[in-house]
Amino acid sequence: MGPGAREAVFAQLADTGRAEQVAQRLTDGIVLGVLGPGERLPSEPELARRFGVALITVREGLGILRETGLVETRRGRDGGSFIVENDADHRSLITTRLRGLAQVELSDMAVYFGAILAGTVERAAERASTGDAERITTWLRAADFTTAAAARTNQGGFFLEVAVLSQSARLVREQIRLQAEFGPLLLLGLDDAAQRADVAAHDRRIVRAIAQHRTAKAREAVGDLVRGLSEHLLATKARIERGGSLDEPITA
Repeated sequence: MGPGAREAVFAQLADTGRAEQVAQRLTDGIVLGVLGPGERLPSEPELARRFGVALITVREGLGILRETGLVETRRGRDGGSFIVENDADHRSLITTRLRGLAQVELSDMAVYFGAILAGTVERAAERASTGDAERITTWLRAADFTTAAAARTNQGGFFLEVAVLSQSARLVREQIRLQAEFGPLLLLGLDDAAQRADVAAHDRRIVRAIAQHRTAKAREAVGDLVRGLSEHLLATKARIERGGSLDEPITA
């Protein structure tokens, strides 16, 4: 995948004084699959530089992740902080977050996410060059949507690569922020193989509209994409409220 998703994880934080924000941003990267199992994180000084926070804030944030079992720290020459290979813990975090948000909050987040994404694709359709369109078409053609983990990683990357094509620094920053905050929840629908195929088809519609400079078609495709993902998210929330789990199939 392109560099956009990793940029989202390590973008500077708005509130530079909270270790919880560092922990949340890295947690989102882990759940999204941008930070893979066994991966070594950048050094503490490098994380502090990227996030724009004090070194002590990074250390406290990593301590939070160690307590939740998402990161382990190894000493020695080849040491550092590494992502723990435990998908069950990641699913538990998503479940906890879903329980803490009301249906109306999730709906509102989805509406806002869709509005920003629609703005990015409209600008991309207006501004993308032939070379830009060819590059994202090639990128999407190679993207793997065969498994849930791969689809979440590549879909998150797709959102951000499209944002870059908008050539709007403000839209890119907002898409990065939303992707880190809401992406792990919105992309829960990619656990379902049929929905993965549907999402990939919407992505292709978006790329075609950008290549053809058809702004209305690009916005329409985004609306259909986000609507399908948000409907699945709300159904998942309802199931969890009834005592179910993320891994149970959604029935009509």
